[in-house]
Parts: sequence; C-alpha cells; structure tokens
Amino acid sequence: MNAPTIELVGVSKRYEGLGEPVVALRNVTGSIPAGEYVSVEGPSGCGKTTLLNLLGLLDVPSEGEIRWDGRAIAARTERERSRLRLSSIGFIFQRFYLLPTLTATENVALPMRAAGMPRAERDERAHRLLREMGLSHRFDALPHQLSGGEEQRVAIARALANEPGLLLADEPTGELDRAATDVVLRLLEAARERAQATLVVVTHNPLVAARARRHLRLEDGMVVQDRQEA
Repeated sequence: MNAPTIELVGVSKRYEGLGEPVVALRNVTGSIPAGEYVSVEGPSGCGKTTLLNLLGLLDVPSEGEIRWDGRAIAARTERERSRLRLSSIGFIFQRFYLLPTLTATENVALPMRAAGMPRAERDERAHRLLREMGLSHRFDALPHQLSGGEEQRVAIARALANEPGLLLADEPTGELDRAATDVVLRLLEAARERAQATLVVVTHNPLVAARARRHLRLEDGMVVQDRQEA
C-alpha cells in the first residue's frame, strides 16, 4: 500500500463524561506528506495518543476533518474505514498486545488471516518478517518465553504484515532499555525506508524523538511547535 498524504483541518476531540467535557485536541490543522518521519512530543495528557488514534482511524474528530489523499475520512463508509485500518495502517504499542496463547508466527500472521490470505502464504511472510527482525529462532515461541525487546520486534513484524503505508507507534520503546531501544528504532526505520511508508512516533524520550525528520510538540491539546530538520 502506498503511503498516504494525511491532512487535518480544524480537528478537535472532546470526550464527554459525567462532569465537564475533556478537550483532548484543539483545532489542529496541518498535513503529513507521504513518507514523512514524524515524532509527536509533549507532556502526559497533552493529546498525543488522541492524535495517533485519529490518524489511525480508531476514533473520529468531534469537530474538523481528516483527509487521506484528499478524500475526507468521514465520506468513507465504516466498511471502507475498517479496510483502511487493516490494509494500510500498522500499529505498534508500548504494551505489545501479543496474544499469549499464540506463537510468534501466529501473532504476526493475525492481520494477514483477517485479510483472507491463505495460510501457507501468511506463514511464509510471517517467517520472513521474523527473520528480518532477527527472530528466526523464535518462530514457535510464546510471548511469555520472549524478552521485552523480542516481544516488541514481534509486534513490529505484526504491524508490517499487510505492508501498510502508514506506521503509527505509541511509545514503542517505553519499556525497553537503551540497547533494545536502538535495535527497535533501527528496525522500524529500515522498514519505513524499504516500504517508503509514513512513520509517526509518539514518545517522551528525546533520544527517540531526535531520530525523526519532523517534530510536532503538543501542549494542552494544541500544536505549539512544528519543526523540520534541515
């Protein structure tokens, strides 16, 4: 899948509760060109994960519009949005979210299974991705048999399973030591380069953020800085 160009126009997100509504994002406008490498930074509670969820079509704005390649997401049916999430977006989370009763191969194959790929083909691709992650010796390992860094590499392989054009990573190295962090970031960056994908990384870690070409900083739900590396 080719990387999309994503535009946000006046995007706000408000969560209604028993008390006063919580405004997580406020009037965010901007674009992420295809193939961009973006870090999203800012203090806890500033709206970083909310922005990632909106980019990943896991949530919808309260106000404003999000466009993929010029077409408003709101103009697509729920079936179309589900297909986009499955075929075009790879999610990588801090907590890994591997299914504990499935092997590394089976976890990586899950998105391909959902897409209807035949078993032999999905197992072959899962093994190729795991080999690229340096996990050829872990095909049959269950998550509890893996180190934290190995679990994260399985999660990256799973995110790449359907060859997405957009990779979204939410604190992908938050629970890893510095050596494992460097390995995971190099793997993510290599996957992005190989597929010419867009990569958006939410992080508190300045060393992780420094590797991106573009830096967005959020405070109180607003973009207060948008900086491009020279």
